[in-house]
Amino acid sequence: MFGAIIGDIVGSRFEFDRGNKSREFELFTSECDYTDDSVMTVAVAEALLDVGKDADEATVKAALIKSLKKWGQKYPYAGYGAKFIGWVLSDDPEPYGSYGNGSGMRVSSVGWLYDTIERTREVARWTAEITHNHPEGIKGAESTASAIFMARNRASKEEIKKYLEDEFGYDLSRTLDDIRPDYEHVEDCMHTMPEAFTCFLEADSYESTLRNVMYIGGDTDTLCAIAGAIAEAFWTTPADIVKKAEEFIPEDIMEIIKRFSAEIIAMI
Repeated sequence: MFGAIIGDIVGSRFEFDRGNKSREFELFTSECDYTDDSVMTVAVAEALLDVGKDADEATVKAALIKSLKKWGQKYPYAGYGAKFIGWVLSDDPEPYGSYGNGSGMRVSSVGWLYDTIERTREVARWTAEITHNHPEGIKGAESTASAIFMARNRASKEEIKKYLEDEFGYDLSRTLDDIRPDYEHVEDCMHTMPEAFTCFLEADSYESTLRNVMYIGGDTDTLCAIAGAIAEAFWTTPADIVKKAEEFIPEDIMEIIKRFSAEIIAMI
């Protein structure tokens, strides 16, 4: 999960096509910051930790709604979409048919917490359905969590790619060089998930995954959150990058990260 948050921070200053599509850049500068991707990632993680691994759908969804609203109201200016912040502030929040990439950027904890890919996909689907209940929004959450689950269980890149293609129908035939010339900032799952997966698939380390994102540009904080979460599970995050990222993270968010990490260590 920390891999997603680090990715969010690194990618934040290049969002909205502010980069020059290069792999050569400083990972952290004074322009970096956490965004809604980090806030919602910890919101999902806290909800799932609170209810436990065996909770049913109604319990999980109620906890998710409570947690996302709590964290969203605590950090109301983190960069949410208009419909989502309306949901956060609503007295009776209902899903609104979104196929935005927010369903994929916040789901990384699900890829770590469960013992089977079937349960992983089920809970990932629930995390999406409370807001992003469009089929593409649900697919974005399920596919991201599945890739993380497979990566942490030592699946090869080829196996992960095949699963994403066969189970979710994503076209992963394009290379980053194919994507780069015409790619720009877009916030739907259909034009985020394949690109994020390819940034991971063409990388050889956690850091090179993030650099691949900036090479193609686009919604870089979310792309980095998704691709970085998978890369963390596949390679782990370098200690020096973790240490630097911690400088940007508020104490209450760090508390959830530490709680989550302790839970994963206990599972191992």
